[in-house]
Amino acid sequence: MLVLRKADVGEILNGKEKEHIELVRQTYALHAQGATAVPHSTFLRFPDDPANRIIGLPSYRGGKSPAAGLKWISSFPANIHSGIPRASAVMVLNSLRTGHPEALLEASLISAARTAASAALAADILTEGRSPGGVSLIGCGVINFEVLRYLGAAIGAPGEIVVHDPSPARAEEFVRRCHELLPDAAISIADSVEDALAAQRLVSFGTNAGEPHADLTSAEPGTVVLHVSLRDIEPLSINGAHNIVDDADHVCRERTSLHLTEQMTGSRAFIDASIGQLINGTVAFTPDPDKVTVYSPFGLGVLDLALAVDVQATAREHGIGIDVADFLS
Repeated sequence: MLVLRKADVGEILNGKEKEHIELVRQTYALHAQGATAVPHSTFLRFPDDPANRIIGLPSYRGGKSPAAGLKWISSFPANIHSGIPRASAVMVLNSLRTGHPEALLEASLISAARTAASAALAADILTEGRSPGGVSLIGCGVINFEVLRYLGAAIGAPGEIVVHDPSPARAEEFVRRCHELLPDAAISIADSVEDALAAQRLVSFGTNAGEPHADLTSAEPGTVVLHVSLRDIEPLSINGAHNIVDDADHVCRERTSLHLTEQMTGSRAFIDASIGQLINGTVAFTPDPDKVTVYSPFGLGVLDLALAVDVQATAREHGIGIDVADFLS
C-alpha cells in the first residue's frame, strides 16, 4: 500500500495545470462515450447537524488505462471560522487484477485541482473565439483560487479580477493572494454578488451556499458562468439560461440549482448538452448571444480517479510517499 500525504500530493500536482486540464478533457470524452462507471455519489448527512456532510464517490475509468477507486470527502463549513479547511478527503485506488487497495492518497488537493481543471476547460470551450479579458470570482476560498490558477493555464491569465465574499476580511486576504499569483492584474472587491456578476463576462461561483441566493439579471448577455458550487443560482435564472453540465443524472440531485429547476419545470429540457458531448462533437451548441451560459459540473468521481492515478504513477516513479508493504498481511 502506497501512502501519499498532503505534502507528497502537493509536490506532485504543482505546476501541472495544463496536464490536469488535458486529463480532465480525456476523461470527460471517455465518460460521454460510456467508457466509465460512475455510480451516484453517496451523501452521509447527520440528523442533528445538517450543515455538515461526507460524500463517497466511487468510480471506474475504462479505455487504455483502466482504473478504479473511491474518494471520501467531508465538507464542514464551520471549519473556516477555526482557521482550518472546510473540506478534507482521502482517495483509495484498487487493483483491477485482485481488487486489493494499493494506494491511499490525501485527496483534498486532488479534488480542488480536478474541480478547477474542469472549470477552466469549460471556460476555454465556452469562450472559444473571444477572450473574456477578466473574471469575477464569487466566493473567496480554496476552489476559486484554484480556478484562477487553472484559468491562466487554459485561456491566459486574466488582466482584471473582481472578487466578492460575504466576509470582507476573507475578500481582502484573497486579494492579497491574487496579487502574489498575478502581480500585473487589476484586482478589486465588489460590494455585492450583483456587482460581481455585472463586472465581467466570465464568472465563477465557488461558495458553500446551501440554497440559491443569486439571479443572473445583472450579468451581461453572453456571460459564461462557472457554477462550480452548484447551489447559488435561482431556478428561474437557470431555466432562462443556456446550461452545460458534466452529467445530467448526477447534477440533478441533492437540491442543486438544476435539481430545483427540474422540479420546477418537470423536465430537463433546459439542459443543452454535456461537456463531454461538446468535446466529442456529438452535440452542436450555438449559444444565443442574448443569453447567459451556465456550466454546472457536479464533480464526477472519475475525474478524481484520473488525477489520483497520475499522482500515484509519478510517486512510484520518483520514490515519493510511504510504502507499507505489510498493509494487507
